[in-house]
Amino acid sequence: MRLASSVLKSIKLLSIAGALAFCSQVSALGLSELSNKDTASGLKEALTRGVNVAVGQLGKANGFMGDSRVKIPLPESARAAEKMMRTLGMKKQADELIETMNRAAEMAVVEAKPILSNAVKSMSFDDVRGILTGGDDAATQYFRRTTSDAVVAKFLPIVKKSTAKVNLAGQYNQYAGKAAKLGLLDKNDADLDTYVTYKAMDGLFLMIAEQEKAIRQDPIGTGSNMLKKVFGALGK
Repeated sequence: MRLASSVLKSIKLLSIAGALAFCSQVSALGLSELSNKDTASGLKEALTRGVNVAVGQLGKANGFMGDSRVKIPLPESARAAEKMMRTLGMKKQADELIETMNRAAEMAVVEAKPILSNAVKSMSFDDVRGILTGGDDAATQYFRRTTSDAVVAKFLPIVKKSTAKVNLAGQYNQYAGKAAKLGLLDKNDADLDTYVTYKAMDGLFLMIAEQEKAIRQDPIGTGSNMLKKVFGALGK
């Protein structure tokens, strides 16, 4: 009787253990499937938020001009010429040139939104996983890799149209072109429009990186349950 009772108890314990193992396996599979969907959705929501905020901040009056983090100055190698202009009583012209550069960036940056949004939509799960396990600016680097060419192509005509209104832009290009030939100026800085275009793109990615970092650090502060779930889990 004792032997039979012991055997029955062992069988019961094995059955319970097997059932628990099975339930655990099913639960893990379900969680994995749910996690993949939630992770992709959460990240895409986060990136869309970041893009909207960054473009909204920069694509308005004084978005560039009024923010020292992204305000576009003349290229460093052209500062001597700017200083000379101001010394010779051409402060107004120098200020006008810098303002025009920044206003051009403010107008152009709005056009990046559909490009960046499309990059979010076309993101693969491998991209998602790489971004989530990457650094604080992994998503921003993804945008740089996948959208830079399209952003430059979109920005440049808008910048050209804006700077064409300022005669000093042509004078700058003439001066800078000579400096570039002498190796005194980077070739991307030798043309005012190209310079402004790349600086505008740099400013945009800087603001996106800040948004990305903020969401990673405080997903609860976004007020989104999806972001809390995905990014909150990453911190555990």
